Amino acid sequence: VQLQASGGGLVQAGGSLRLSCASSGLTFSTYAMAWFRQAPGKEREFVAAISRFGATTYYAESVKGRFTISRDNAKNSVYLQMNSLEPEDTAVYYCAANFRLSRRSEEYDYWGQGTQVTVSS
Repeated sequence: VQLQASGGGLVQAGGSLRLSCASSGLTFSTYAMAWFRQAPGKEREFVAAISRFGATTYYAESVKGRFTISRDNAKNSVYLQMNSLEPEDTAVYYCAANFRLSRRSEEYDYWGQGTQVTVSS
């Protein structure tokens, strides 16, 4: 199983980025997908999650209204549209897959390698 995250970069506060995560080696539509992030010196934290067919989504309070998670099962991919970015959003962002929709990182079976997002003030 491989999860390949991409789309990170350097952006000014108030800007936008769209992260992508392409999967291979798993039956994508049978997995819930999520994004987590980890800032330097901090623990990994939940950002957003989406159910197998996209009917249900969860968001962390800190990103609600600014970030949107979506998926395209035909492309075996999940996305994170990030708008109104803030310096506090600076972190390495990871995509993850699990049979069950969850906000808990310990429940996720597969992880991507991470993509760096840096928001300058």
